[in-house]
Amino acid sequence: MERVHDKEQVQNRGQGRYRAEDQQKIYQRWAPVYDQVYRGILRDGHRTLARLAAGAGTEILEIGVGTGLVLSHYPRRCRVTGIDISEHMIARAREKIARDKLFHVRQLQVMDAHALAFEDRSFDAVCLPFVITLIPEPERALDECARVLRPGGEIILASKLGDGAGLQGAIEEAVAPLVRRIGWSSAFRISRITGWAQASGFEVVEILPVFPNGFFKVVRLKRRSPNV
Repeated sequence: MERVHDKEQVQNRGQGRYRAEDQQKIYQRWAPVYDQVYRGILRDGHRTLARLAAGAGTEILEIGVGTGLVLSHYPRRCRVTGIDISEHMIARAREKIARDKLFHVRQLQVMDAHALAFEDRSFDAVCLPFVITLIPEPERALDECARVLRPGGEIILASKLGDGAGLQGAIEEAVAPLVRRIGWSSAFRISRITGWAQASGFEVVEILPVFPNGFFKVVRLKRRSPNV
């Protein structure tokens, strides 16, 4: 007899597949105008994320590279690999690399964050700019980030991360269905990130508020030393 746990896993995988298909449609619509809408409001988060990633090392993986808005912010000494689930977004990023001569970007690939096609311990930093709340199974994706991360490396996330408390938490819950239509999430809790980190042997190094007025956060995660 099939176990309840197995049924839940199958059900979750099915839901994840449908959500991924929905996201593909959303990103196809948004790809032509994404830069105009989000470049300004996300710039501080993008710059902060790129700076912290470069501080962790030169080999960087960016998950959810989108149209490539972060790519120009990495120092040219870095070697950046980017992935995204949307081929339409990737196409825009490739145009940007060619136009702006971003030769530090080694490759861009269409890839699922839940199953990274990279060897273990391949990167000094793994970045997730404004994408973790949209991944159907974020903990599974973070497990993959940890797998491809070298010892001493860091996972760095930028996102809208609330704590669900008070009036703001109530508003986030109320508008969640609306913002999901444009590919965002307002109901994702920062406790999911900190909870994963604690269970997976990572420490939360810092949580930095960024523009506008701390509405977005940049989070640094680093694997704890075995001796700690």
